Amino acid sequence: MSLKWTDTLEIAIALHEAHPGVDPRYIRFTDLHRWVCELEGFDDLPERSNEKILEAIQMGWIEEWED
Repeated sequence: MSLKWTDTLEIAIALHEAHPGVDPRYIRFTDLHRWVCELEGFDDLPERSNEKILEAIQMGWIEEWED
């Protein structure tokens, strides 16, 4: 499966699985951006992200983390 920046929920789930010990409420956007780009199956240009997309990914990850 190929992930793009617009796949915020799928990215959040993948990050939750890849970094189970991380509390996503305290992650820096620079780290979040790097971790997304490092995900297996991520296939988008790094410069296509923005603060709104990173916030959406972080919120989705928080929801996964709290469940």
